[in-house]
Amino acid sequence: MNKFLSTLAGISLCMPLIAGAVSAQTTLRIAGNFPEEHTATGAMKVFKDEVEALTNGDIVVQNFPAMQLGGAQQNVDQVRSGAIFAVFTSIAYFTRSVPELEAVSLPFIFDSREKAFEVMDGPVGETMDNALREAGFENLGYMELGFRHATNNVRPLTSLEAFEGLKFRLQPNEVHLDTFRAIGSNPQSLDVSELYSALQQGVLDGQENPYNIIYTRRFFEVQDYLSDTGHFFDFINVVANADAFNNLSEEHQNAVRTAMRKAVEWQRAEAARLDLEFREKLIAEGMQFDPLPDEERARLREATSGIAAQLKERIDPAVIDLVLSEIAK
Repeated sequence: MNKFLSTLAGISLCMPLIAGAVSAQTTLRIAGNFPEEHTATGAMKVFKDEVEALTNGDIVVQNFPAMQLGGAQQNVDQVRSGAIFAVFTSIAYFTRSVPELEAVSLPFIFDSREKAFEVMDGPVGETMDNALREAGFENLGYMELGFRHATNNVRPLTSLEAFEGLKFRLQPNEVHLDTFRAIGSNPQSLDVSELYSALQQGVLDGQENPYNIIYTRRFFEVQDYLSDTGHFFDFINVVANADAFNNLSEEHQNAVRTAMRKAVEWQRAEAARLDLEFREKLIAEGMQFDPLPDEERARLREATSGIAAQLKERIDPAVIDLVLSEIAK
């Protein structure tokens, strides 16, 4: 009996230690609205592996890609409320809360992905991060969504006039919407989760997305014409709930940032490597590809040149001037 009681006492002494070990484990729920084969989903896996290794399993990451927790705007709202820790999505879905992000969404401002990331990895990115923080978000990194290109079911897009009157789906970004109004189109904001069916049913004539999204969301099944308009360069940002991030220990915050840097580095390289491969896949699936002539691209640029001035009426002009000055360096 004494031996039995001693064993029970030993177990009782160990129980707080076991409970403490269990309670010390932190679970981070992260949403993404990109398909399984997209590089952003791959980056979610890289982040999970890295942060769990860096913390020896003290942090466990639960990834929910491919709109498992709803559409892009729903995921942003879930981060804001603290229902989930973070989301991988386009910066467009944060522009209503943080309109400063629209300054890097201006049409035709980036000529290359290298310049785009040079700008976002400097003072511009710091400005955007601060604006997100003031809105209750903590930005963890910027990845490549890519140059956005137009598709439609009506005609080839080889001139400024070809855009006239077409109903295009745009992201919920006022700069994007104003841009397409400026070239004579009829833009409509719609969550990406609803886009395929809207194109399939003919509610919309066209849409615009990077080649990787057009392919992985299978828009080639419901669109005929593709052009290399490259009118916007779009970023993916990984945004966490600020309170949830700040509640992590300093050690765990550092692990999260280190792991995300690894994920960002991997994703940017993969997105660049695969970009034109996705265009060739779209052509192979039957889409008609019509390159936009340089002179028509110049006309589109001229037609949308007033968008920056319009944006200065909505946000601090200094933010736009900073973006343009960094691009000019």
